[in-house]
Amino acid sequence: MQIEDFPLQSLMEITGRPPLVFVAGEGSWLEDHAGRRYLDFVQGWAVNCLGHSPRVIREALAAQAARLVNCSPAYYNAPSARLAALIARASGLGRVFFANSGAEANEGAIKLARKWGTLHRAGAYEIVTFEGAFHGRTLATMSASGKAGWDRLFEPKVPGFPKARLNDLGSVERLVNERTVAVMIEPIQGEAGVLPADPQFLRALRALTRERGILLILDEIQTGIGRTGTLFGFEQAGVAPDIMTLGKGLGGGVPLAALVAAEAVSCFAHGDQGGTFNGNPLMTAVGCAVIETLVAPGFLERVRATGSRLRERLAALSARRGLGEVRGAGLLLALELGRDAGAAVVEAARDRGLLINSPRPGCLRFMPALTVTEAEIDRMIGILEEAIAAV
Repeated sequence: MQIEDFPLQSLMEITGRPPLVFVAGEGSWLEDHAGRRYLDFVQGWAVNCLGHSPRVIREALAAQAARLVNCSPAYYNAPSARLAALIARASGLGRVFFANSGAEANEGAIKLARKWGTLHRAGAYEIVTFEGAFHGRTLATMSASGKAGWDRLFEPKVPGFPKARLNDLGSVERLVNERTVAVMIEPIQGEAGVLPADPQFLRALRALTRERGILLILDEIQTGIGRTGTLFGFEQAGVAPDIMTLGKGLGGGVPLAALVAAEAVSCFAHGDQGGTFNGNPLMTAVGCAVIETLVAPGFLERVRATGSRLRERLAALSARRGLGEVRGAGLLLALELGRDAGAAVVEAARDRGLLINSPRPGCLRFMPALTVTEAEIDRMIGILEEAIAAV
């Protein structure tokens, strides 16, 4: 097929896209309209945790679609109850509300924290967030984000999100006052260039929030669901949040997210929260299949092993080419290029059949399927080195 065979002009223009249309995918590979295959180390921005079109998701969709697709969130359904129990048991947090996107889950977390502040902290509503943070594209989650340039978009913003500096406890302490209800943080700032929150900083933040009587919200949209080598990123710091949000990998490619909270914090009254498609049986059946796959014996150990392989190969490439640091955890890693060549490297890699991402001009981000093989990692490194040499 030709690119002209697709009515692309009807799509709203929101971003620059290369002149290709993907029509099929399997595992770590995508195929475009012309039949060309690409090794995918973006995977929908860490969404396809089991790769493209895995059998376990296809079977879950088919089986559930034959039984019940949607029955309204005004009623219980079996897959959502089962998935909520799986998440609650694994996270240690007692209550789960399902949403359709990470931004919607984070919006719910903001609402829940503010409701808790109304009930337990004399109307406190401010949530300390961080420079460089990314929490979504709704008005409230854009306001909570610290993405450069967003402070001038879609004014007026939602107030109540003072910004601290990542890994600087003093900057948080200076912002906490009687109006503060919570601190909200990503264990790794993915959109800022894969910048990890130091485990010691997260532990200090947990201690500070407890000391001041406020909540700790962890945005695990990108770091959760096995991406960093453990089911949730917070496990590696040994902290427990009051509220956590999940998305991306939770649905393995379908729209599914979750707001997860401790029992004592789950204070929504009837009517405070809802959503037409939230917790529908079709999507939550997929979520069950994803979680059960990840917690099966040996799965996360393999993620940690392939994550180590990817880090080692990127570090060796960096040493050969005189590039910068490799950072991140598990299969969420970044490579510093040392100059603002990210977009050019992404294009050169795509021309050679490799899909990668440049979240900032001077770095590349790698988010392969959690099922990526060592052979695919080695092949990626070979193509990437050719692309870097070309640029």
